[in-house]
Amino acid sequence: MDIFSASVMLFLIMDPLGNLPIFASILRHLDPAKRRKVLIRELIFALIIMLLFLYAGESILTFLNLRSESVSIAGGIILFLIAIKMIFPQPGGVAGLAAGEEPFIVPMAIPLMAGPSVLAALILLAHTDSSRMTDWTVALFFAWGASALILMFNALFTRILGEKGLTAVERLMGMILVMLSVQMFLDGVANYLNGVP
Repeated sequence: MDIFSASVMLFLIMDPLGNLPIFASILRHLDPAKRRKVLIRELIFALIIMLLFLYAGESILTFLNLRSESVSIAGGIILFLIAIKMIFPQPGGVAGLAAGEEPFIVPMAIPLMAGPSVLAALILLAHTDSSRMTDWTVALFFAWGASALILMFNALFTRILGEKGLTAVERLMGMILVMLSVQMFLDGVANYLNGVP
């Protein structure tokens, strides 16, 4: 996997367009001047958490004695489930915050931006080829930067795309993520079968 593919995969999992209405509803009760500060702070928290998982992921897998094939198969399954939820969204909103209450790490940084699927994908990247950590870091920064840009200009994107447009884009992202997850699963199975004596 190259830097571009890794960036696209991480960007799709972060799902900034799907998170737009959720972020907007969380920040709606805050003063307009404070919204941008809170959003920037939460995005930075999410980036720090993702970098920790990217660099500590290999140690976690070594400690748990997991093979790369099992991580690839598990990652494919997790991504598939996330993609299905993107294509067929379930009713229900974000954990409620009182009017005017400022979110802190939860739920914006975790799990909306740095959710379990993103963290699992970062661990998978680190485990797949730990000699390319610079590439994976660049890919993470690209995906995070693109997501942050969309979320920073949420009002503009919502106005341009509209609610139906956002839904359509999110479902399209879900379809692409389904294909990526199936490929990841098949690669894991193929590598396992090739390694069986």
